[in-house]
Amino acid sequence: MSVERNTRNLEAGIERDFAARMSYGSYLSLDELLNAQHPVSQPEHHDEMLFIIQHQTSELWLKLVLHELRAVRLRLQADDLRAAMKGIARIKHIQRSLTEQWSVLATLTPSEYAEFRGSLEAASGFQSYQYRAVEFLLGNKNQGMLQVFADDAQAYPLLCGLLEETSIYDEFIRYLHRRGYGVPVELLERDVRAAHEFNGGLVQVYKVVYENASDHWDIYEACEELVDLEDNFQLWRFRHLKTVERTIGHKKGTGGSSGVGFLQKALELTFFPELFAVRTEIGR
Repeated sequence: MSVERNTRNLEAGIERDFAARMSYGSYLSLDELLNAQHPVSQPEHHDEMLFIIQHQTSELWLKLVLHELRAVRLRLQADDLRAAMKGIARIKHIQRSLTEQWSVLATLTPSEYAEFRGSLEAASGFQSYQYRAVEFLLGNKNQGMLQVFADDAQAYPLLCGLLEETSIYDEFIRYLHRRGYGVPVELLERDVRAAHEFNGGLVQVYKVVYENASDHWDIYEACEELVDLEDNFQLWRFRHLKTVERTIGHKKGTGGSSGVGFLQKALELTFFPELFAVRTEIGR
């Protein structure tokens, strides 16, 4: 009786020699990436590796979100709405991955985290400049946040630049104007360094779109894509809040914030307020 081995032989054409050729590992800089985890607890606590990788992975996803948001802004400026919405669709999938990651960190129990939390000193997710950059690109500008990054040679100029630039919502509103929609002039001339503020006139523009969707289908669809984007962001914020509450309760954050209380207030912030307000007006 013959016995088949539970192995798979390499096919003849599979590359084996990478002495002088680019490999998977070299293309992705895996040596650098996989050696970027440096626990600081002494003795090293087992669960600190989870904590580090969770946050490093989130930062990689945020880097991609920034990359896509910049492209969305350029496409809106070029009046290429379909390509811009393709970018938003990709960002929505990234957001889903970011939100689902909280379930992994939630396996860190309060007693486990307490064993190495003190080693973090003042380091805190509050100091994620990429997260702030995403907020700026979505329209939640806050010049006061720049103080946190004043000593960071990479973060400070990035955020200062984004503060002076338009958000994707600014560009969407300008696109509506170019398409002939009656956008209030103050939105076209506003100081883009400030956070977007609710405008009742814009709600009326959206009301026309939503109540006559078949006549404005591409704009109607784009509005709903933006609503999805904000919904996903709020879900991420909420999941963040609940994970922090589950892990440290109502202790202060390591970076000095009030912790859960600070995160709770963030849920009150909105990027596209008129797109939510119009829902009350539809059908009136």
